[in-house]
Amino acid sequence: MRLPYNLRMIARALVVLLLLVALSSKTSARDRKEWVKLTDCHYVDAPDNDGDSFRVRGGDKEFTARLYYVDAPETNLRQGDRTHEQSLYFGITLDETMKAGEKAKQRTKELLQKRFLIWTRRATAGGRGRESRYYVIVEIDGKSLGEILVTEGLARTKGVAPNLPNDEKGKAYMERLDDLESAAREKHLGAWATSAVQTPSPTPAASASP
Repeated sequence: MRLPYNLRMIARALVVLLLLVALSSKTSARDRKEWVKLTDCHYVDAPDNDGDSFRVRGGDKEFTARLYYVDAPETNLRQGDRTHEQSLYFGITLDETMKAGEKAKQRTKELLQKRFLIWTRRATAGGRGRESRYYVIVEIDGKSLGEILVTEGLARTKGVAPNLPNDEKGKAYMERLDDLESAAREKHLGAWATSAVQTPSPTPAASASP
């Protein structure tokens, strides 16, 4: 028996609605990824380590960590377009950008000589190699590594910005990092030391996930 036209339309609408609810539920679940806390972590020397991406060991796991919220200058031209974009942002030459990247790399290594804490949602970040990198927040004696780098002019505010483990909103936190970046620029610290940038640079759009 064929259903009346109006009933068929209602049935189709219900199917579409159920599909939308299912998709929304998946998105919500992704956005609610739980933070995992790794204690007693160690820095691991590796050829591709830089200021915001480096090998770490936490417990019996070793992996490449990528900092949330910040972006440190590149140390080479393997990703030439990215290094060029960073040089324009900081208002410095390519050579100065890579020198700043090397300073950021050494500063991160220096700070992570003592044991530290990692927060992660096990979300993967893009990388140059076959092995996945995982987004993290690194804390040393209660201080955020990302904040330290931005404060010292060795990184900019940029990137994926989920809400923090303490429930602070990602957008609000990025605004706080913006203030730290502005202060570093005004004091000509780190990559800003020889910068030609005279006015505040707009923060690249941040993503709330993964």
